[in-house]
Amino acid sequence: MKSINGKKSHTVRAAAALSLFAAALPLQASAQQPAAPPQAPAPASPPALQETGAAAGVDPLSRRVAELEQQQRALLERLEAERKAAAEERASAAKQQAEAAKDKGGGVKVTAAPGKGFTVKTADDSFSSTIRARLQIRETITHVGEDDTNEINVRTVRLTTSGQLLSPDLKYNVQLAFGGNDFEKDSPSPIFDAFVEYTGIRDLNVRVGQFLTPFNRARTLREVSLQQTDRPIAVREFNLDRDVGLMFSSPDLFGLGGKLSYNLFVGGGEGRNRFGGQEHGPLAVARLALRPFGAFDDDQDADLSREAKPRLAVGVTGAYNHQTNRQNSTFGTTLTLGAADYLHGAADLVFKYAGFSLAGEAIVRHAEKDSFEGEADGAAVREWTRSGYGYFVQAGYLLTDRVEVAARWDQIFAERGTDPKLVDLVDAQGKQVGSGLNVYLNGYALKFQGDYFYIFGKEDADARHVGRLQLDASF
Repeated sequence: MKSINGKKSHTVRAAAALSLFAAALPLQASAQQPAAPPQAPAPASPPALQETGAAAGVDPLSRRVAELEQQQRALLERLEAERKAAAEERASAAKQQAEAAKDKGGGVKVTAAPGKGFTVKTADDSFSSTIRARLQIRETITHVGEDDTNEINVRTVRLTTSGQLLSPDLKYNVQLAFGGNDFEKDSPSPIFDAFVEYTGIRDLNVRVGQFLTPFNRARTLREVSLQQTDRPIAVREFNLDRDVGLMFSSPDLFGLGGKLSYNLFVGGGEGRNRFGGQEHGPLAVARLALRPFGAFDDDQDADLSREAKPRLAVGVTGAYNHQTNRQNSTFGTTLTLGAADYLHGAADLVFKYAGFSLAGEAIVRHAEKDSFEGEADGAAVREWTRSGYGYFVQAGYLLTDRVEVAARWDQIFAERGTDPKLVDLVDAQGKQVGSGLNVYLNGYALKFQGDYFYIFGKEDADARHVGRLQLDASF
């Protein structure tokens, strides 16, 4: 009996030790374990030994150890994957920082395209500059009475640089002109445009410098987009041309999809490239335009886009030039005997649909004083202002994507008592009617133009026939 009881005692102690080892493991034993084989009755054991007696088998313990080892390997593999992902993320962030630092250090890209010039732009989009050149070569044949004349010349050469600085909303533009027809008699400067503009506020764009005053649409639209080789005589005589000043504007007032726009301009009133102290000015211009069908590019004559929806723009403008000494308000002969106040008004319309374009404009200029009298070298001298009005209507249609036909009627009038030279111009050339053909090889950037005009006035003897052929090329 002693030996039997001794064996049982050893068995109980071994089972108790194994139970305590299993209880010390971090995870609980499986809830379902095979029952231990029946054993002979044993003396009563402490409660702890009775509860752990089921873990005395060797097979369940081995299986539990294997499960723990598998969980440990999975944990190590997960930790290693997370470590690698973190290292890759740090490397990617460092690469991006290096590229950003390189861009800030002066990385640039250069692009070029026919008619669009060369553009240099920093990679961080803080600065860009585009350089373009343009030339216009014209042949003109004129027949008056029994006389024929021929003139061929380089009508104009332009060099333009434009772009942005510090941000895309801060823009600049400089345009220089070098054609013999581009210079004024008393101002040899080649500067046409020179301004800086901020467009970051939708309803309050700001421009300062020298540029075309926002008076009449037919003068401010891009010269390269003209349907005829020259602007209407009413526009050439009564426009406000360029001046130096400050302009507030919005192409989309109140955010209505471009349906409403405005321009407010205040300038010196003496025109472009004026030097020396002046006692005159200022020039004030206010313009409002309505586009009931929404925004579109009305800064061009033709409808090259041929959109299958109607587009309409209507504009009205008023201007007042206080005490200017220029005969045509902002350009023309400089008066030496006095200065006059000028009132200006204009109304215009543009309609486009599926390749068809129609434009019309009425314009008026009135000087509050017709002339000034004085003496020069002991002789009486009189200087005249020029007051009058005019209008034009023109239309065009694209026969193909590259070929367009166009026609125009144009007429001017002189006010009573104004400059006799303006009266003579009206009497001899106050009416003009003509048509033309345009071939667009690269849109407006490269085109051939030909037109014919019959120019006449009160007397048939003064009538003239004018034919022009022109190449307009932008690079």
